[in-house]
Amino acid sequence: MIYRLLALNIDGTLLQSNGRITKSTKEAIEYVQQKGIYVTLVTSRSFPSAKKVAKALKLGSHIVTHQGALIANDIEKPIYVNRIPEELTYDIVRFLEGFICQVRLVHEKFSLANKSKLNHNMLAKTVFSSGDPVFYSHQFVDVLSEVLLEEPVSPPKMEVYFEEKRDLLDAKEVLEKMFDSINIIQINEYRLEILPTGVSKMNGLLYLAEKLGIKQKEMVVIGNNMDDLEIIEAAGLGVAMGNAPNELKIAADWVTRSNNQDGVAYMVKEHFRKQQPIEFLRKMNIIK
Repeated sequence: MIYRLLALNIDGTLLQSNGRITKSTKEAIEYVQQKGIYVTLVTSRSFPSAKKVAKALKLGSHIVTHQGALIANDIEKPIYVNRIPEELTYDIVRFLEGFICQVRLVHEKFSLANKSKLNHNMLAKTVFSSGDPVFYSHQFVDVLSEVLLEEPVSPPKMEVYFEEKRDLLDAKEVLEKMFDSINIIQINEYRLEILPTGVSKMNGLLYLAEKLGIKQKEMVVIGNNMDDLEIIEAAGLGVAMGNAPNELKIAADWVTRSNNQDGVAYMVKEHFRKQQPIEFLRKMNIIK
């Protein structure tokens, strides 16, 4: 099989635990691009945060961000964007304010959140270690719904961080019954992501591939988290990182090394060295 697109998750896949990209990973991405493979990122991160990683890898491609809600190369010229309507955003925030949680509206140009009283430190790590560039504004307010009454926001994604696991399950159950125009993804025991209906990493990647004229079976996807499961199962070659949950490894076609052991570089060099450059394959009339 000839593969023409490589899609990569960021956190836990491209990045090591310290948040860095190794030299060997950068070299591997450059190597595969030289073969004519379209390399993209598929991430729950905001566009500015993901774009910073794309620049470090010297990618000039469109990237799938906000869990699939925004696809772009230039923030001012997205090829796809889907948002949660302003009124629906307000209604969801009002409901969630009944729980001990932080609600974060993740716009492509800023994030807006209520001030948190959460005791565990996972939230602080997520918000302040997410790699967002300094020009990406994080605004924290006392009562989020009051701010939205004055200045409505229509975000591509909402993130919700709970103090109690039970609250997350209760909120998720009620939200799914109350609103049929949102897609709710449980990231872990304390975090939910709320998206417009129909939005997912899977649909975002398929949209981009269709725009590029690339078939689903021609895609290689590398991921490490459960929100990568669908695209790993659907890709022509689905790859799980060594640090991925067992469920993801079982679903994958290939399991590479962990993110701290250069798993992306190892997989890319092992597999793509066997594939001729795309331009050569075209000259030989093997592909169009």
